[in-house]
Amino acid sequence: MKPAEVTQKISEQLSSMRKSERKVAEYILANPDEIIHMRIVDLATEAQVSEPTVVRFCRAVGCSGFQEFKLNLAQQLASSPSFGQIAVTDTDTIAEYKRKVFDSTVDTLLNVRDKIDARALEAAVSAIAAAKRVEFFGFGASGAVATDAQHKFFRLQLATAAHSDHHMQNMSAMSMEPGDVVVAISQSGRTKALLHSMEMVKEQGGTVIGLAPSGSPVAQRSTIPLEVDVEEDIEIYTPLSSRIAHLVVIDVLAIGVAQRKGPQLQEHLLKLKKGLYTLREEKD
Repeated sequence: MKPAEVTQKISEQLSSMRKSERKVAEYILANPDEIIHMRIVDLATEAQVSEPTVVRFCRAVGCSGFQEFKLNLAQQLASSPSFGQIAVTDTDTIAEYKRKVFDSTVDTLLNVRDKIDARALEAAVSAIAAAKRVEFFGFGASGAVATDAQHKFFRLQLATAAHSDHHMQNMSAMSMEPGDVVVAISQSGRTKALLHSMEMVKEQGGTVIGLAPSGSPVAQRSTIPLEVDVEEDIEIYTPLSSRIAHLVVIDVLAIGVAQRKGPQLQEHLLKLKKGLYTLREEKD
């Protein structure tokens, strides 16, 4: 088991655990920093279970025993201090899951910021800034990110579109020309329909920028991969953090393109902003 998978694996198995093992799991999720300093007897006492129950719990999440579990948890907390505190359980109060969701998002953004390849970002900005046409492909939650991206980039004097329908993606891909860009967005990096559209874009000479997990098929088959790795500890509810990470990467690209286009674009954006004033209520 990778260290970063400890709390995720606990969350995934929580509903299928025995009642006694679930007590151990919930105590660990609520007090991860304390666990690494505990003896097995201490955890058993705090969780109100027997020591053999703690051992069974450790084996259920892929560890040989309590010492290996503590080592994996310690490595996880060292690499991502707040990650061990974000696993949402169905017994959380609103105050608890509010904090966990915010902490999870902040932690995710910091990790993505530090790990994303600056050279790949530079290449993506250059490709988009030079393109006559930029389109955004995604399905489900990634489709919402694609729509948001189109909303940002059409202001940058680019011909843009967003497609979350496979047939529309294919028709758009077939009409691409060399120099045109598609930004393919995927939280799993494995959507077959998206991969098919990407290949069609490349066959027409277009450039594919892929926002997807490292090592995934979408990343591997992109012309310019922007690898966004997110551990979704609360994915049982919805892929919250990965969607927000993709939105922020889109913002970075938009800022980069705007910077490349210079003062002329700034005048255009100011004119757009002034045009919106007439649609708003005056302040009292």
